[in-house]
Amino acid sequence: MSEFSKEIVDLVWGRPASGGVSASLFRRWTQGFVFSETERSALEQFEGGPCAVLAPVQAFLLKNILFNLENSNWQDISEEEQRSALCSTLSEILESACLKKTQSFCLATWARAKVPDENSDITDSRPEPESSQTADPEQPTALAAEELGFERFHSVIHKRTLKSVAELKEAVLSLYDTWRNKFGVLLFLYSVILTKGIENIKNEIEDTTEPLIDPVYGHGSQSLINLLVTGHAVSNVWDGDRECSGMKLHGIHEQASVGFLTLMESLRYCKVGAFLKSPKYPIWILGSETHLSVFFTKEMALVAPESPSEQARRVFQSFDPEDNGFIPDSLLEDVMKALDLVSEPEYVNVMKSKLDPEGLGIVLLGPFLMEFFPDQDSGIPDSFPVYHYNGLKQSNHNEKVGYVEGTAVVMGFEDPMVRTDDTPIKRCLQTKWPYIELLWTTERSPSLN
Repeated sequence: MSEFSKEIVDLVWGRPASGGVSASLFRRWTQGFVFSETERSALEQFEGGPCAVLAPVQAFLLKNILFNLENSNWQDISEEEQRSALCSTLSEILESACLKKTQSFCLATWARAKVPDENSDITDSRPEPESSQTADPEQPTALAAEELGFERFHSVIHKRTLKSVAELKEAVLSLYDTWRNKFGVLLFLYSVILTKGIENIKNEIEDTTEPLIDPVYGHGSQSLINLLVTGHAVSNVWDGDRECSGMKLHGIHEQASVGFLTLMESLRYCKVGAFLKSPKYPIWILGSETHLSVFFTKEMALVAPESPSEQARRVFQSFDPEDNGFIPDSLLEDVMKALDLVSEPEYVNVMKSKLDPEGLGIVLLGPFLMEFFPDQDSGIPDSFPVYHYNGLKQSNHNEKVGYVEGTAVVMGFEDPMVRTDDTPIKRCLQTKWPYIELLWTTERSPSLN
């Protein structure tokens, strides 16, 4: 194994106590970027694990197909459009991982024109019978996967450096067959890591002993998800950095192109910040305890700039880290200052009495918004079409990967008029829209798992 392979293995897989990564876990991660036959813009996931790469790639892929592709029917794209959209998506994620745009990019590819030993099983990138002949140096090469274990795979990949974005895009396009092949997902993940730089990733991860892929269950870590979504391998999902017991904990520092919501927030395990909750495009990766899927719509009004009431809600909640729905009245002046409201002490005291007539010493979010931002229209339409993607075949109807269509209804913070079911996907989306209701065209709600 080369030196760079050893470093990557330690970062991605850790150093398992047994001395090696289990064959079954490695096998689950050995798949390419394969489009569904029934949903031409959807990627398939064969087994649990690689959703940490597939879901972010799917989210960016949908962004490029829905908003960049000159095609009225985004669900029925041609093979050429699949190729173009996937390669531009992979290039975009690699670009965001590059620290300075002037820096070089790296791709992890098969060693070219090189036979590892006399019984080499290098073949052309199409699945052909075994061949011991050297591959054409101009062609990307891949390996017959059945005999290729963890050690061998890492001994035959090498680092290819590209000096410009134009070179990167051209190289990614030329490797289309490699991305679709058996090891495409891992080769792309390694390319992102090498482009970002192993040391840079270690500096961003909170606990460097925790590998990017869980050595027992095979799930990707939050650092891995954040690296692909934002270009930064930070371990947290809140906005900005926080101090905790003298340690600086890194969070998200700018608005992401696609968003992230998690069921874990509804269970009070974490708090996702506005940079991930309110992305540039109306596409969100949804996290359950064990899996990632994607929720999306074409309704750009959902990601319009914050209205004053939405800003007020966000600022109020930043003073309420426990997400109790209230703050101590001693913080009311700070909240009003942060929102550029009149904050003279006499006026603040009047407001305290009005917002806390029973003298409980707290100010509730609802009355605060009603007092300072009454009748604020968020600009969100009453209802709009939505879609949910789950790449796992077994989580789809008839085991065919496809989008589940539905209609979303978003109410204000008054009592909603209709109530639909209480499902994991709804609880996850309620962390962004507390009063969302979902009406799916299928008999059962789509699965987060």
